[in-house]
Amino acid sequence: MTFDWKNLPRPIIALSPMADMTDSAFCQTMKEVGFPILFREMVSAEALVRENEKTMEMVEFAEAERPIIQQIFGSDPDTMAAAAKIVEDAVHPEGIDINMGCPVYKITSSFNGAALMKDSALATEIIQKMKAAICCPLSVKIRAGWENPEECIAFAKVVEAAGADLITVHGRTKTQGYAGYSDWSIIKRVKEAVTIPVLANGDIFSPKDAQRALHVTGADGILVARGALGNPWIFPQIAELLETGRITTRPTVREHFELVLRHAKRHMDQYGERGLVTFRKHLSWYTKGMQGAKEIRSSLVRIHTLDELTNLLQPFLQDNKPMELQRLASLQPESYD
Repeated sequence: MTFDWKNLPRPIIALSPMADMTDSAFCQTMKEVGFPILFREMVSAEALVRENEKTMEMVEFAEAERPIIQQIFGSDPDTMAAAAKIVEDAVHPEGIDINMGCPVYKITSSFNGAALMKDSALATEIIQKMKAAICCPLSVKIRAGWENPEECIAFAKVVEAAGADLITVHGRTKTQGYAGYSDWSIIKRVKEAVTIPVLANGDIFSPKDAQRALHVTGADGILVARGALGNPWIFPQIAELLETGRITTRPTVREHFELVLRHAKRHMDQYGERGLVTFRKHLSWYTKGMQGAKEIRSSLVRIHTLDELTNLLQPFLQDNKPMELQRLASLQPESYD
């Protein structure tokens, strides 16, 4: 069946693209727990058209990850169109996503990411040329604006008119970066201004946050970003809360760390055993807010082999108590209910 944003069951719950995090090993782990739609980390259009070996490897994925949406960044319309075509022909993702929301200086300084919100004509040309080059749906991720948090309303209309099939709105401006809070009310205004599906993004760290975000924004769905790091079970918990009004899905300590080991093995399959050095960032998230984690974290950030990791985790692999994690609290004001 052809993937179509308009016909997906509501609400849409998807994993947000996160640079250096949402690679194939991570996405396979999220899919195992139940995330239905996965956005892969952004890749450079320029690197794709140059057939950069590392970048081409970044867009590869396992069939178990489907449906996959591959995010691309760039600012040249012809290059972006060619890159989208390369990705579609090479790996056949269910969709392509354009990054027009990244606030990081090294991205915006080359007029990529959120900088494209400052040039509607260029953004339109990029969308139109990419849309003409591919057959799969094309979505666009934006921010609330560059400085003014209302800039996204007019820009969303530009994105829709250019032919995009879906818009994701992160409710912070570029100048905010990741400070302050995501303005869900501005996402609601975007939803009211366009007819294509809209996903809300920002400050969804718990199932309750997801429920509130959907209520406040009226969006067709949400993208979960940092809330999924170290806590893959956030998706089944969100689904359960929305369906039944309560949460019973709570993994044990053993189940949690068995999943950590499976993720580590996938990471090693993707990058080789030396890649476990880069897996340390995930271990920090998997143990964040966990009672007793402080005692082993200094060792976890020094692991080099899977055997070292397995040995360190042995005490937790025998523990059948429910996993308790003190997660980042919602950043949303109390008026959002």
